[in-house]
Amino acid sequence: MRRILTTAAALFLLVSGDVLADWHEASSDHFVIYADENEKEIRKYCDRLERYYSAMTFVLPSRKTKPSPSNRVTIYVVSSERIVRKLYGSGTDSRYVRGFYMPRAGGSLAIIPPIDAARSGRASESELVLLHEYAHHYMAENAAYLVPRWYSEGFAEYFATAKFEADGTVGLGLPAEHRAYELFQGRDVGIERLLDSKLYAAWKTKEYDNFYGRSWVLFHYLFTDGERRLQIVDYLNRLNRGEAELSAATAAFGDLKALDKALDAYLRQRKMQYLRVTADRLSVGQISVRKLGEAEEASMPIRIRSKRGVNEQAAAEVVQEAREIAKKYPDDPAVQAALAEAEFDAGDDEAAVRAADKALAAEPGNMTALIQKGFALTRVATEAKTEEAWRAARKHFVSVNKFENDHPIPLIYYYLGFVEQEKEPTQAALDGLDWALALAPYDPNVRMMVASRQMHDKRYAQAIRTITPLAYHPHADADNPALALLKKAREGLEAEAKNESAAR
Repeated sequence: MRRILTTAAALFLLVSGDVLADWHEASSDHFVIYADENEKEIRKYCDRLERYYSAMTFVLPSRKTKPSPSNRVTIYVVSSERIVRKLYGSGTDSRYVRGFYMPRAGGSLAIIPPIDAARSGRASESELVLLHEYAHHYMAENAAYLVPRWYSEGFAEYFATAKFEADGTVGLGLPAEHRAYELFQGRDVGIERLLDSKLYAAWKTKEYDNFYGRSWVLFHYLFTDGERRLQIVDYLNRLNRGEAELSAATAAFGDLKALDKALDAYLRQRKMQYLRVTADRLSVGQISVRKLGEAEEASMPIRIRSKRGVNEQAAAEVVQEAREIAKKYPDDPAVQAALAEAEFDAGDDEAAVRAADKALAAEPGNMTALIQKGFALTRVATEAKTEEAWRAARKHFVSVNKFENDHPIPLIYYYLGFVEQEKEPTQAALDGLDWALALAPYDPNVRMMVASRQMHDKRYAQAIRTITPLAYHPHADADNPALALLKKAREGLEAEAKNESAAR
């Protein structure tokens, strides 16, 4: 189910023996960072990320709850932008990718090039990449409703240009100077194509355009003006009620040509407003840093490739490398956990369980090993189709839940253990699935699973709320199945209303 369009051989350049000299892990309330940086630098960078998160919660609606350990965003710092693009895979936009984020229940990750926390306080080029991607995560976690692509990218660009002042203050919404060339030299998107995702998709070519830059200007213009910010609320409400994109924009913002001219004038201003969130309004929490041991360092290439996802060919190559590392470090739990994941990806469930058990013997709470063992047991049960096998899989995930109550994967797979067996889920399983979505609202697969269950139970109004963010997701495929599900949910709600009316 997890794919990557590059082979393990191509990705061997992720790290080399020379690069594995100083790997550290920084761990905080909301982030885990793996990087070939010294302790001082990785701690400073983790501190900046936590201050960034805290500043966003100060100015935006937020759940403001500390995530469980596995629900934090894990950041892997690879050796270059070229490797980032190889990991990202092929596609129209891949040549411009400088970092990317993948939303996953219990395993959201970002992959970025080397960190450069600029001394000037302004976010450096490499920081901009991660701050942009984390802003997407923040929005998905805290705004479970439809947002169009321009809004999503404009939001991320607005918050990415952060400034970290010496006294602890964080500035948000500084000018996107990194978009200057794009704004003035890129192919002009135009206001209607910017606001209508279908128009933009039909018009878009491989030529470099100013979509991101123009999205930033529009968001900055609207967000920094009190009256205009209320228009954003009206606009988003209209979209989420099902109004067409251009119609909603015109109703909320007024004449679109006039808006386009206003953006041009706004861009020519000598100064722009930005928000300063002082240190006394921020909360960072504890940051711990540790140097990875020799064995764990050796397993980092395997871990990064596996977490990103592999296709069949890459999985076969990655597992061979994982086995060689495991031979050299047979008693290291991190190495064995990485081997368990590689064996599962390569299709060998028995080997995955053996490696996971070996990791757990040394480190009983190793979450990678626990989850991979559960995946393997589930696949065994799917193939065996016996009550005993399904009971073993569900029992395992119950035990994993005791290690980390708010890890969404055990909740999801406990529910799936009934569904795949074609048995009615228990109430505990149904409640667990709903809680999994609350824990990982950014994961589209979980959202689709919950919406499908709500449809099964004829909870149409709930299904509409659950599926709407996916139905009009800016990066969805043309044959987006969420659109069909949303249509059925609306039809079901209408039929339900007619039946109630007739009964009166």
